[in-house]
Amino acid sequence: MTDMIYLNGHIDVPLDRVAAVEAALPKHIELTLAEPGCISFVVVPSTQIDGRFKVAELFVDRAAFEAHQERTKASAWHKITDGIPREYTIREGE
Repeated sequence: MTDMIYLNGHIDVPLDRVAAVEAALPKHIELTLAEPGCISFVVVPSTQIDGRFKVAELFVDRAAFEAHQERTKASAWHKITDGIPREYTIREGE
């Protein structure tokens, strides 16, 4: 059995870029959820810190997670969020 990949953390969007990120987010979520091996993908605004979006991802295995990473490198989401600080932890397990 393969181990699932869990990613949790946040992205801190500069306030002058929040509108662009919010506009691009629904398509990014839609495309990610359609990927083979994506079990869950949630990105929600923080209620405590302006510009922060909490991120929680779950993929069936490392291969599915890495395929997601590769797809996003060529996406509009990557261009819109380029250079924005992210803080994630990635855990592998059941």
